[in-house]
Amino acid sequence: MPDGRGPKGFFPEIIEVGLVCVESAKTSQYSSYVKPRVFKRLSRRCRSFLSIKQENVDSGITLTALVKHLSNFNNDGSNIVVTWGNMDMKVLKQNCDRAGLTFPFSGEFIDLSMEYKRFFGDRNQTGLWKAVQEYGKDGVGNHHKALDDAMTTYHIYQLVEKDKRYLDKAEPTTIGDRIDLAKLQDLLVQ
Repeated sequence: MPDGRGPKGFFPEIIEVGLVCVESAKTSQYSSYVKPRVFKRLSRRCRSFLSIKQENVDSGITLTALVKHLSNFNNDGSNIVVTWGNMDMKVLKQNCDRAGLTFPFSGEFIDLSMEYKRFFGDRNQTGLWKAVQEYGKDGVGNHHKALDDAMTTYHIYQLVEKDKRYLDKAEPTTIGDRIDLAKLQDLLVQ
């Protein structure tokens, strides 16, 4: 996030990762800061918006270490990767391409913000924390902290999936469900 126009050739870099992994109903979490490769100094705007300090990323892991770690979560390529918005995966892919690294994920990618938009018929894309509040819940931790946002995304994913299952099981209502035919018969007999 540059201040103003930013340096020449600016592109976003991954500087923090938060991951919730769910396998057979067992969850694990991973969180780390990541050292920027090219634009090493964080802008004032970035530090303020993300509540992050330069020291955090300076002591973070390298992009290579991050990609290696994320590859461990993609054992057979049948994973479903769920994000809120498409920018996280887009920036990670671009960072991998620029660094000559293999993108660590394969399988299905779900942009939960678009699923949410389609499910609720919203005209505009809803922000992560607004979406969780619309469910009558609170987000986890601090907004724009990678692991907290990942946990909040996971909670919304569970809520949306529950709603979708409920709707999938619904059978069409019949006239017999709406009207007590015995009472109707009694009325007609009178």
